[in-house]
Amino acid sequence: MNILDQDIKYLPGMGPRRTEILQKELGIDTWGQLLEYYPYKYVDRSRVYRSDELQADMPFVQLKGKILSFEEFSQGARKKRIVAHFTDGYGVVDLVWFNGTKYVYKQYKVGVEYVVFGKPGIYNGRFQFSHPDIDPADELVLSEMGMQPYYMTTEKMKSCGLQSRGMEKIIKALLERISLSSGSDVVKGVIAETLPPFITGRLHLCSRDEALRWIHYPQTPDEMQRARVRLKFEELFYVQLNILRYASDQRRKYRGNVFPHVGAIFNSFYHEHLPFELTGAQKRVMHEIRADMRSGRQMNRLLQGDVGSGKTLVALMSMLIALDNGFQACMMAPTEILAEQHLQTIREFLGTMPVRVELLTGVVKGKKRTEILRSLHDGSIQIVVGTHALIEDTVQFHKLGLAVIDEQHRFGVAQRAKLWAKSENPPHVLVMTATPIPRTLAMTIYGDLDVSVIDELPPGRKPIQTIHKFDNQQTSLYHGIRQQIALGRQVYIVFPLIKESEKMDLQNLEEGFEALRIAFPEFQLSKVHGKMKPAEKEAEMQRFVNGETQILVATTVIEVGVNVPNASVMVILEAQRFGLSQLHQLRGRVGRGADQSYCILVTSYKLSAETRKRIDIMCETNDGFEIAEADLKLRGPGDLEGTQQSGTAFDLKIADIARDGQLVQLARDEAQHIIDDDPTCQSPLYRLLWNRLRQLRKSHINWAAIS
Repeated sequence: MNILDQDIKYLPGMGPRRTEILQKELGIDTWGQLLEYYPYKYVDRSRVYRSDELQADMPFVQLKGKILSFEEFSQGARKKRIVAHFTDGYGVVDLVWFNGTKYVYKQYKVGVEYVVFGKPGIYNGRFQFSHPDIDPADELVLSEMGMQPYYMTTEKMKSCGLQSRGMEKIIKALLERISLSSGSDVVKGVIAETLPPFITGRLHLCSRDEALRWIHYPQTPDEMQRARVRLKFEELFYVQLNILRYASDQRRKYRGNVFPHVGAIFNSFYHEHLPFELTGAQKRVMHEIRADMRSGRQMNRLLQGDVGSGKTLVALMSMLIALDNGFQACMMAPTEILAEQHLQTIREFLGTMPVRVELLTGVVKGKKRTEILRSLHDGSIQIVVGTHALIEDTVQFHKLGLAVIDEQHRFGVAQRAKLWAKSENPPHVLVMTATPIPRTLAMTIYGDLDVSVIDELPPGRKPIQTIHKFDNQQTSLYHGIRQQIALGRQVYIVFPLIKESEKMDLQNLEEGFEALRIAFPEFQLSKVHGKMKPAEKEAEMQRFVNGETQILVATTVIEVGVNVPNASVMVILEAQRFGLSQLHQLRGRVGRGADQSYCILVTSYKLSAETRKRIDIMCETNDGFEIAEADLKLRGPGDLEGTQQSGTAFDLKIADIARDGQLVQLARDEAQHIIDDDPTCQSPLYRLLWNRLRQLRKSHINWAAIS
């Protein structure tokens, strides 16, 4: 057994209770896992301050001196405050404890030299340290103290002495034990390497042994920084190697249908029915898709584009290439509303072209459904747009060549796999998302997909003006709404929740709807929320689409897929309750016509610094990728819409995808070089890497691939 696989219960000072708490609270079972429990901050312990240098805003500092005397102050029934007057020869400070009388008197003595470490504060005009760390001066070699690590702990850990200092002592004991050991994971007391010399040498990375010792006990900031870079790179490198290995296997395993022709259907559409000139970005993306389709390998491409950038048109043109080569195409959307929207858009684009496009969702029943299933099987339906209904066993295609999946994070891996199984050769796959994903995140969440980006809007689109209003500015808000409706426009008003939450003081949609009817008696209002029956919801939406109602009061069910070019105002109430990504998605519901559109963010006056930053970002930019980058930095990858359900577990212990973008790219490039050189993972040159990857895959880390 590898020495780092040993159970933590065999470490000095652990005991059954501490072992159990570390396992339950942190999932730490082995020596190796304990070494990978990294500090979250450090304090420089190499310098001793003088008491006359202290300032109230200082971080943690240490003094060296003696206790002069003790004093006690009553704090009520059975409670005492103990104060030790401490001098270093340059002044006197107070050391304060609010409990543990017996412990203090037993542990610390007058006249003995100690090193006191803590955060200075001022009380009654004198510097004091509350509950400081105190060590006998003769036990510490201060020049060797270096940077003191601090570890995250829980209340249960603290209850058994595993506060930060306790964790530090256990990890120190572990490193000392390893230095005296030898085993298959340790060579002459040195922790074995997990990266080959041709990587560590070229990138000037310290060894794994140095990194794990320095990360816990750096003597200098430089050692700490070198350790962090090494460990972050290694973590990201194996994530990328796993993703790229998977993608490489898939490409070798699944040969794609070859679509050599761009024929009559595509050319007829492009030259006679295309409503406007493609943007440069759309042309670039079409070239990328075209190259995939004729390459002989299965296309797995992610198409990113902001709301209104023309992704559906690119998807349609890709489907027409499939048709030109004798294949069918399908488009799967997460909701019936969105599926119907896509059907309508595709039919409008095609106009009078002889291409049969049908809809298959849960509401298509009886004879109509039977006929559609038959026509899909015999090939007379060329394009089908649908929901999850497309993956039902009764749906059989004649010859499926391209599957377009919209807002793909709404679908599970198993659901997508069922769709691909409906073809002898797996169809080409084009995954679309209107949620802009930062590049570093896309490399990790969608690492096995090639990424195309439509990063410009069609000509004639005016940028949406985003305005922040406080909730006491209702009069001017309502005046603006009336002005827009008088110009013939329509308005969305979005509420955060359907029902009153006991924990959060949210406006209630039902009450809000009634209040708005009273406020706007001259207008017709629609109401849509997630708890309505699909038919009822669809009827209300249709009234708004048809212009029968001027104001649509809704929850975030309208976030995806509602396309009403005449709607020019999006009012988001309690906007502080929404994340950046969601605010941007909601804003994208307007600005779809040629008229100037507006997004009004309504909040209370009491806003946290982070919320203010979110609102400011929304008012400053319409760029979805800029917003996504900001969202990633503010909230981290786990909270971004879709990533939680995506199947990728971000079990990163030290790297941060939001802040380590350059390292993500470097790790990706190195991993790609290995895969290009050894696609079958057989070369002895890379044996260390493949063995390590197998170890990681067997562990609790879940680096499942997206597609």
